[in-house]
Amino acid sequence: MRVPDASTAPSAGLRIGVLAAQAGVSPDALRFYERQGLLKPPQRSAAGYRLYEPAALDRVIFIKRAQALGLTLSEVREILRVADRGTAPCEHVRQTLARRLAEVDARISELQALRATLRRALARSRRLPLARSCICEIIESDTSQ
Repeated sequence: MRVPDASTAPSAGLRIGVLAAQAGVSPDALRFYERQGLLKPPQRSAAGYRLYEPAALDRVIFIKRAQALGLTLSEVREILRVADRGTAPCEHVRQTLARRLAEVDARISELQALRATLRRALARSRRLPLARSCICEIIESDTSQ
């Protein structure tokens, strides 16, 4: 997964562009993760370049995978805090995923209800005459029917 590069030597650390390329994110994303407390502030070279530890790559990949599961950065930050304390965060992750799944299920129900309402409104709109007495009868008529 890691691409060997002269600038990735352990003593030098990973420069931001190298880490970004290896992780498949932009340098701006790394700076953002750092500001959000997801990445530890890296050491700096004499010229002021960020020099990330090799473990930062695994952390960024973890962040991306967590986001792919629908976790927010706030949730990811909390999982990382648990892990950084030396505790396996798996139970915390399990609870977070269960909560996220419940939220998704609720949102799906809301969207299905909205879909039914939109279908009724569209069907009703085909039966309504064009009215000049209001802005649009389709929207202004009772949408619960």
